[in-house]
Order: sequence, then structure tokens, then C-alpha cells
Amino acid sequence: MLPVHSHLTCHIWQDVICTLKIKLARISSQMQSPSSLRSFCAAAKEMTVRDALNSAIDEEMSADSKVYLMGEEVGEYQGAYKISKGLLQKFGPDRVLDTPITEAGFTGIGVGSAFYGLKPIVEFMTFNFAMQAIDHIINSAAKTNYMSAGQISVPIVFRGPNGAAAGVAAQHSQCFAAWYGSCPGLKVLSPYSAEDARGLLKAAIRDPDPVVFLENEILYGEAFPVSAEVLDPSFVLPIGKAKIEREGTDVTVTAFSKMVGYALKAAEILEKEGINVEVINLRSIRPLDRATINQSVRKTNRLVTVEEGWPQHGIGAEICTSVVEESFDYLDAPVERITGADVPMPYAANLERMAVPQIEDIVRAVKRACSRSARGK
Repeated sequence: MLPVHSHLTCHIWQDVICTLKIKLARISSQMQSPSSLRSFCAAAKEMTVRDALNSAIDEEMSADSKVYLMGEEVGEYQGAYKISKGLLQKFGPDRVLDTPITEAGFTGIGVGSAFYGLKPIVEFMTFNFAMQAIDHIINSAAKTNYMSAGQISVPIVFRGPNGAAAGVAAQHSQCFAAWYGSCPGLKVLSPYSAEDARGLLKAAIRDPDPVVFLENEILYGEAFPVSAEVLDPSFVLPIGKAKIEREGTDVTVTAFSKMVGYALKAAEILEKEGINVEVINLRSIRPLDRATINQSVRKTNRLVTVEEGWPQHGIGAEICTSVVEESFDYLDAPVERITGADVPMPYAANLERMAVPQIEDIVRAVKRACSRSARGK
């Protein structure tokens, strides 16, 4: 990233802070009419994840004038991945704020504005860049409600692409689900489909607590079937509830984000070989829907966890612990964990493929789980 001249940075920050002061003064008097909500055709059959995120932000900004979007290139450029397309034109520069290239600066401003009643959506061009702002996310946003004895709420959403994309190497490919999932005070969501993206983001924006919203760059252009219910402006998904994407009886496979699609494709392959796989889309990393996972394992008696992140201290390890603590006697085979390789992401395409889980890895793990019986069974 190119350095920004200090005098220019100063002027930009003055504009940003001035805008936020104006917004704070308008909170009590500036509420938009529900009639401004975007309407969608009930006959729509498919929606991309990109459009699902865009529509969720649009509708929540229309419904509540306290909601605003800030981040690098979210305004004039309409977002690095075009998630904020059309929002600057609709809501203006006081609610769609282009920021300097300084994650620590604009994240701190976002958290501070949340202390005073605004509802910021802070976009990171990639969650790898959020490391520049980790103090504000963890020490300010996540802990303030507890440290203030519940007197200060922090209704803020941190969102952007997370995990591996394609050819962007070690410093742009990390999965942060386990990092943020370990922190009390945060809620952590990771959508897979357009339904997930739309319903979970609306829930995150409405939530009184800080929410880390982990998207995936490769999924942005993916189209999914959606119902009229999903397109309704009132549609929202509950935080902390997983979805059974595919029912099965032989083995439970848990996954989130892009890996849900891989798990579903693996299940189709395995079905042809007589193995009936139940696929659980976690949706929520924190809180984790332990009840749905354990209920499924008690039915199938086998578990395979899938994630892009590193193996040590990962989401799969947490799920495994939950099942051992609550459903150990139901297991007919050891739990199988599919994760990314325990290395920084390589740049070479052939090595990159080896560093992240593939469909064939899931197929092999499920077959192992189904062919092994626990001792004494």
C-alpha cells in the first residue's frame, strides 16, 4: 500500500469526523420512512451472495438512519467487490464514507460512534487487513459492554472477505473464524448462501453487540435459489442457529462458508456409493449451535468437521470437544477433522490447492469414518 501524505490524511480525517458529528446531532430527528425500503419481485428465483449483501445493507440503512457504512473505496468505487453498489448515490456521503487506507483509524472511529448510538458497518477489504485494527475490535468493541456493567452497547458490524480466495498468497488468505470465535463479547457469523448472507447480515446490523461477519470472496458471484420469504424486507435469520442443508443417517459433516458447498458436493458423490451424509451449515461460529450438532451426531454416530483454517485450535477442534463432552457414547468411530494445511498459504497454484480442503478430502474422510468402528462396539 502506498503511503498517504500527512497533510492530506489530516484533511480527510477532519472531514470524516465532522460528518460523524453531524450524524450524531441528527439521530433524534432523522428517521426515514419505511416506504423507502427496496422492494423485490416475489417471483425472483435466484440471487447472488453479492446482491444479497447489498440488499441487506440497503434495506437496513433505509429502515434506520443510525446505520451507516464506512471503509476503503465503499463509496465512489462502490466497494472493492461491489457490495456497496448504488449506496452512495442513494444515501449520500454522510452515510457511505470513503476512508483513508488506515484500518486502525477508521475502525476506532466506528467503534466510538457505536458508543454514542450509531450503528456502523465497517468494511475491511480483506479480514487480513483487520489485524491493523485488532485492538479496537477486541479491546474496545468486544469488552466495553462487560467493562461498563452493561451500560454501553456496541452495535457495530465488522464485515469483509475471509479465508482463501485464489492466488493471493499468505498475507491475504487466512481464515480468522477461530481467532474471533474465541473472544467473549463478539458474535461471529460466516454465511454460505444468498439466504445466509441476507438473513444473517440483517440480523448482525440489528444486533446490539459487535458482530464479526466473515464472507468469502469466491462466493460473492455465486447465485443461489431464494424464496419470496427471503426477499421480504422483514426477513432475518437467528444468530446462533445452524442449518441442516442435507439430511442423512450415516455420518454428520459440519462446515461453514465456502466449505458447505464442498461438503454438499461430497455428499452427492457418496450417495452414489450408498453413504447417506447429513450436512450441517454452521452459519454461526460464536455462539456455536452445539445442540444441533450433537443431536445430529446422536443420530448418525459419526462426525467429520470441515474448515479452511489451520488445524490447531480450530473450529473443528471445538466441535470435536463439544461432541466428546456431550455425545461420546454415541460415537461409533473417531471424529475426522478436515482443515487447511498447517502452513502459510503458498502462492503457486498447485501448492495452494494442496493447502486448502478439497472435495476428495471430504469423501475420503467420510469413508474412513464409515469404515472404522469404535472399540467395544
